[in-house]
Amino acid sequence: MAWRLYVKGPRTYFLPWGFHLVEDLVPLWNMSSRIRNSNISKEAKLRARWFDYYHQCKNVSLVCRRFGIARKTFYYWKKKYDPFNLKTLEDDSRAPHNTRKPEISQLEEQRIIKLRREYIRWSKFKLAVVYEREYGEKISSWKIQRVIQRYGLYYHPKRNTNQQRRRLRGVKKKRITDLKKKKRRGFLLCLDIKVLYHNSLKRYIFTAIDYYSKIGFAHAYQTKSSKNAQDFLLRLHYLYQGKIENAQTDNGSEFLGYFEKELQRREMQRYFSRVRTPKDNPFNERFNRTLKDEYLELKPFRYDLEEFNRDLTEWLIEYNFRRPHQALGYLTPAQFHFKYHKVLPMYPSNTTLLMILCLYNQQLANLNYFHLEISRL
Repeated sequence: MAWRLYVKGPRTYFLPWGFHLVEDLVPLWNMSSRIRNSNISKEAKLRARWFDYYHQCKNVSLVCRRFGIARKTFYYWKKKYDPFNLKTLEDDSRAPHNTRKPEISQLEEQRIIKLRREYIRWSKFKLAVVYEREYGEKISSWKIQRVIQRYGLYYHPKRNTNQQRRRLRGVKKKRITDLKKKKRRGFLLCLDIKVLYHNSLKRYIFTAIDYYSKIGFAHAYQTKSSKNAQDFLLRLHYLYQGKIENAQTDNGSEFLGYFEKELQRREMQRYFSRVRTPKDNPFNERFNRTLKDEYLELKPFRYDLEEFNRDLTEWLIEYNFRRPHQALGYLTPAQFHFKYHKVLPMYPSNTTLLMILCLYNQQLANLNYFHLEISRL
């Protein structure tokens, strides 16, 4: 290729023969800088490669075979392609041209404003009933809510504004889908509640299961308060000797208040299941099903809470020591734990399971029973 000398002021340039600095190379330089710095999608960059290759080979069939596209697709984007504006290679918006708009007439709006000002403390559902009674027409509570928000028809406008700001500033919940699970005991404990109805009696069973070893725990209470949830967490903390790293719960109020404060005090990370998504906590859901099928439906009901928890402890011993688990290769949770979990030299190998007694009962009979079970391992 022949080169020629181009001198401009104190600078000297060597240019290909027939090229002009301003008219030819400057536009090419600007186009290349746009390609490097433009914020375009991967799809648009791929389409830009089509046309780069096309300018080299000048053969549409070769381009289509190389990139696996149809000739119709190539010509479609060729009409839109502008080498100085690569945004033309972006996909068009697929949003509908005519979006749905609020179907509230001016007359309905005036009626809603009148009723809301007259009954400022009534909810939108009550106002919908009054609207139908007053005007003989049905109206959705959603329309009433839209009008209330648009005109700020609240009893305490400032208080409502502050509440909305606090909600926006609220800490975003950590979801269980964000946690990368690790295979070690105590890394993640999945908690839930099983509600038991018997005649007019209602009893709440707090349940927990270790994500890795599948060791299950449960304890019954008369109420599902956060105070009882805190008590259950302390039992788990005592059982694991403070080595619980993460806890998973649902969004229920029983796992707030005292329970949340105890989590912070013990420096445990807390992850929430998504709303109405039981598959986020499958191990505990399955444990609750097993508890129902193999204990609650087979054993006689104990009205005394202490007796109920004592019988529940005996079933948990059977679940953790004797019952083979398919997910563990038909080992019991205790066998799986001792086989695959490395115990620190400072602790005896049976320390963890001995603590189950302290978690559930303080009965001397159960203590002897537990020692008997451990001696059989």
